[in-house]
Amino acid sequence: MALLTILRYPDPKLHTVAKPVAAVDARILALIADMLETMYDASGIGLAATQIDVHVRLVVIDTSEDRDQPLVLINPEITWLGDERVKGEEGCLSVPGIYDGVERATQVKVKAMDADGQVRTIEAEGLLAVCIQHELDHLMGKVFVEYLSPLKRNRIKTKLLKALRDDEEED
Repeated sequence: MALLTILRYPDPKLHTVAKPVAAVDARILALIADMLETMYDASGIGLAATQIDVHVRLVVIDTSEDRDQPLVLINPEITWLGDERVKGEEGCLSVPGIYDGVERATQVKVKAMDADGQVRTIEAEGLLAVCIQHELDHLMGKVFVEYLSPLKRNRIKTKLLKALRDDEEED
């Protein structure tokens, strides 16, 4: 297993639309293991392949208290969104240190393959439902800050670009 580099907003590669996974093979299984290791190491609850510059429809999630219940979604598709919405604070491993309110459905159903290649339907609510919607946005090339006003988005972009420059100067 290996820790992978997470792309940081406003990297344009974060806007790449992911392609379906053709087969759950050794390469995909290794990618899943690396993504889980990377997500846990970064203290995240979700990671989309897009965020590590691999543009396939693959997401790993673990919203469990003990961080021991990984969920793998391959070629996920939301088949139903509940009517109830909630605006909650969201953050993102690709937008470090930034949290802001995003409105999401409180319940979802998603159809996806698991790491064994089995198609399953998952019903989720609360944090897991929000996380699924957030990660599937990444597969469509969308970052959560795009739900914010242009003014907020530009401030975030400026702040993160400055942090990146400061990091490069230290190296």
